[in-house]
Amino acid sequence: MSNGDGVTATLSDAVETAKEKVAEVGGAMATTASATVAKVKKAAKSAEKKVKTEVAKAKKAVGKTVAKAKKKLEAASKDAKKEVAALKKKVAAKKAATKKAVKKVAAKKPAAKKAAKKVVKKAAAKKAVAKKAVKKAVKKVAAKKAVAKKAVAKKAPARKPAAKKAAKKAARK
Repeated sequence: MSNGDGVTATLSDAVETAKEKVAEVGGAMATTASATVAKVKKAAKSAEKKVKTEVAKAKKAVGKTVAKAKKKLEAASKDAKKEVAALKKKVAAKKAATKKAVKKVAAKKPAAKKAAKKVVKKAAAKKAVAKKAVKKAVKKVAAKKAVAKKAVAKKAPARKPAAKKAAKKAARK
């Protein structure tokens, strides 16, 4: 039985050695893993800080650009308003000048307007007389045409039966 005790002791030594090795390897792995996790956390924090600084820079740049654009637009608006005011003044001055010119011309030409109205009235009267004469002539011509149409209408039926009779005779032969 002494052989059995030696085998058991050998096996138990081997198992203990393996157990120690596994514990060492497990500890090393845990240490390595925790170190890796710590490194990843540090990298994430530094990346987050970099992103925050970049975002802040971008916000500042956008703010500056927007401010510049607003200033330019305000300046352009002021210039445009000044130009509009100047143009309105010019238009008002031109209107006033044209009104004065119209009043002067109107004051000088009332006699010419009256003469023109008289000429227009005379021409209208002449046209009315001419229209009446034309209407009378048209009526006379219309009456003559009506008489001529009646005469033609009466003669036409007399000719048609003769033509029919001649056609019937030719058909019989």
